[in-house]
Amino acid sequence: MSVDVDVRGISIGILGGTGDQGKGLARRFALAGNPVLIGSRSEERAREAAAGIGGSVRGAGNQTVAAEADVVIVAIPWEGHRATLESLRAELTGKIVIDCVNPLGFDKQGAYALPVEEGSAAQQAAAVLPDSRVVAAFHHVSAVLLLDPEVAEVDLDVLVLGDDREATDTVQALAGRIPGVRGVYGGRLRNAHQVEALTANLISVNRRYKAHAGFRVTDV
Repeated sequence: MSVDVDVRGISIGILGGTGDQGKGLARRFALAGNPVLIGSRSEERAREAAAGIGGSVRGAGNQTVAAEADVVIVAIPWEGHRATLESLRAELTGKIVIDCVNPLGFDKQGAYALPVEEGSAAQQAAAVLPDSRVVAAFHHVSAVLLLDPEVAEVDLDVLVLGDDREATDTVQALAGRIPGVRGVYGGRLRNAHQVEALTANLISVNRRYKAHAGFRVTDV
C-alpha cells in the first residue's frame, strides 16, 4: 500500500526504546536508513541499547529524544504512559507522535484489554498532548521478528489510525520502510481501542500455535 510521501530523511525517536519492541523498531528503521534515536528515563540504558543495535542509532534521555526527533514513537509501558507524555508535552508540540502502547493485563487465563478512561492509549495521548499530531500504529508487530537478523521481511500489515490525513499518510509511509510491511489506514483515532485490545487476541494465537503471528488486510 504505497503512500506518496518521502520519509527517507525523517529522524525517528523512540520513547521506551530500551524495551524489545522499541529496540526492534529502532533496528528496522536504522536498516532502512532513517536516523534513529532511542530514549529512556536512564540515558545510560539508552546508550547501551543503541550500542547493542549498532549502525547510526543513538541513545539519549527521553527529553532529548522528544526534542530532537522529527517523529516520535511511544513504546513505553502502559503504567508510565500518562506521566511520561505529560512530562514531554513541550518537546512534542507540533510533532507526529505515534502511539503503539497496548493497555493489557495478564492473569492465569492470559492477556486481556484494560479499560482506559479516554477510550484507548492513543486517545489518552491525544488528550495529554493537545498540540501534537497523535497517530496510533505498530501495535501488532512482533518484537521477536523485528530483532531477528534471519528475518529479512516481516509479513505484516500495520493499521494506522488518526484524525490528521497528512500525519497518517506519513506514518503509513514509515511503516512501508520495513521490508514486507504495509501501512493501512484503519480509521479515526476514536477507533484505536479495538486495535489495541486485539493484541490480547493475537497473544492468545501466538501462545496456542507457538507463533509470532501478525495480521494482513485483504483486498486492498
